[in-house]
Amino acid sequence: MAEQLTGLADDRALLGRTSTAERVSDILRSRIAEGYFPPGTRLSEDSIGGALGVSRNTLREAFRLLTHERLLVHELNRGVFVRVLTVDDVEDIYRTRRLVECAVVRGLGEPPYALDRLASAVAEGERAAVENDWKGLGTANIHFHRELVALAESDRTDELMRSVFAELRLAFHVVDDPRRLHEPYLARNRQILQALETGAKDEAERLLAVYLDDSLARVVEVYRRRVGEDGQPSAASA
Repeated sequence: MAEQLTGLADDRALLGRTSTAERVSDILRSRIAEGYFPPGTRLSEDSIGGALGVSRNTLREAFRLLTHERLLVHELNRGVFVRVLTVDDVEDIYRTRRLVECAVVRGLGEPPYALDRLASAVAEGERAAVENDWKGLGTANIHFHRELVALAESDRTDELMRSVFAELRLAFHVVDDPRRLHEPYLARNRQILQALETGAKDEAERLLAVYLDDSLARVVEVYRRRVGEDGQPSAASA
């Protein structure tokens, strides 16, 4: 915990003079997504408030916002914890992803499309694979899908999926073999990009739908073994 709090103290400068619960929640959301606070971690008001230099009331409001986003959970008489997803949660996240991401691709207008940032996310993943940085590859995969959603040019959709992707990272953080989880999708990211580069959005949507179905099956298989159906450690992983 000391290392995580040191990192938060470094984030203190990001708050500036206009410290708000929203900006605190942005910092904590990023830290949770990066794995600084893994699923099941109890978040201490005193320690985190001290590291960020914010009041207890501001921090509690930030906790409330992240609880609303399903990243934190408040347990009576125990405190606030980073949420541990259930298998049902994971399946629901993927249902949402399929509905939104496929609709974004389907709704694209006439080519050419603005794909520079999507191409950068593919390149980021390929660099991570060369460096054997499998957690970095997982992050690059999230960036790929975030930039795919951004093609809709909708602030509301971006905000919705920011929360969905952050919640998805909670599942990724309990996986014991990130290479096995993420590497198979690196080539698929490139295939989807190439389809969009040629203006073949129907083919890109088909590739994406199969991609998400396969990813769901793989994540659920691993997650069920590691955590169990109800978000509690399974006998196999205990």
